[in-house]
Amino acid sequence: MCVHAVRVPARSGTSTTPNGNREGAMELAFLNPLYERPGPWASVYVDTSRHTENTPHERHLTARAMARELADQGADEATCDAVRRALEELRHSSEPHGRALFARDGEVVLDPPLARPPQNDWAQWAPLPRVAPLLELAGEDPVCVVAYVDRKGADFELRSALGRDDAGGVTGRQWPVHRTSSVDWSERHFQLRVENTWEHNAAEIADALAVCQEETGADLLILVGDDREQHAVRERLPQRLHGMVVEASRGAGSRLLDEDVERIRAEHVRDRAAAELERFLAARTPDDEGRAGAVEGVPALVEAAREHRIDELLIRPDGPDAHREVWIGEDPDQLAVRRTDLKILGEQQSWSARADDALIRSAVATAAPALSVTAAPEMREDAPVGGLGALLRWK
Repeated sequence: MCVHAVRVPARSGTSTTPNGNREGAMELAFLNPLYERPGPWASVYVDTSRHTENTPHERHLTARAMARELADQGADEATCDAVRRALEELRHSSEPHGRALFARDGEVVLDPPLARPPQNDWAQWAPLPRVAPLLELAGEDPVCVVAYVDRKGADFELRSALGRDDAGGVTGRQWPVHRTSSVDWSERHFQLRVENTWEHNAAEIADALAVCQEETGADLLILVGDDREQHAVRERLPQRLHGMVVEASRGAGSRLLDEDVERIRAEHVRDRAAAELERFLAARTPDDEGRAGAVEGVPALVEAAREHRIDELLIRPDGPDAHREVWIGEDPDQLAVRRTDLKILGEQQSWSARADDALIRSAVATAAPALSVTAAPEMREDAPVGGLGALLRWK
């Protein structure tokens, strides 16, 4: 029986949109609670990767420092206290990477664990929650099921940034599983029975692995074993899973080292980011009707967001447009490049916000995912232009 993965809700595998496949993008529905109430919001990111005998005291100091930083930026006392208490509770935590917290009105509303530590601890008080860093710190962490396959069955192991866990397995027919060396025709019937056993066990393994993937939400399936056994299992998996499979050739009984799994996971992240970037680049060319399937640059993205046409948001966090100022109203589609534009649209109240966070709010409202393309190998630094782009949906 498979165990369920403990994972940030943001991570996802392959999903399908009207415009095709979007591989590895972060589904943003878990951020909905942050947009059900108006700001301002406290956003805090802390590193929990260091573990020494002084860790509890250091985290106590971090909790106080983050609360003080928020207070200096104008946060109310109740929210500062809520953040401090939440961070104090992490004093003895063994979390391997870090934690993000989002709070307002004396309450921590969301506190997802991170898949990798932030470069430093920081806190911000702003009209919108500072969620864009989650794309890199929590979004690109494929959960893996490693299947150790042999002729008699398979053992499954769940791997994620949070560690490893037993995920069950399957035992097939135990006899006959080995061919004989004889070429006598009298052995032909026995050889056929061996072939039938292999095929039966491969099908059993594939069925169990498909169920395990569904229960855990795994993004990646790593097959370990002899080449023939891996191929037999892969061929019998449902077609929807074929793009998730990686074969790691090893002898029977071999186990993958942590560095092997991390290398495979990192390659998977790079490949899917590269695929989405290529899809974006191709979509920039207008079709026969003169419509482009992708846009970039803040003005075009703001227009697409107001018209609910963003199908997938692509962000390069170090791009100059990511922190460009835009203007927002209370609703996600109240978004403009200039403050006067909001007034023309009939919005009387407005606040300045970062473009990346404002666009993510709009994406959440229309169930569009987002993806950081930083991991794409040989990434074109001019794409998307300014660091922000989107694949579009057309009604």
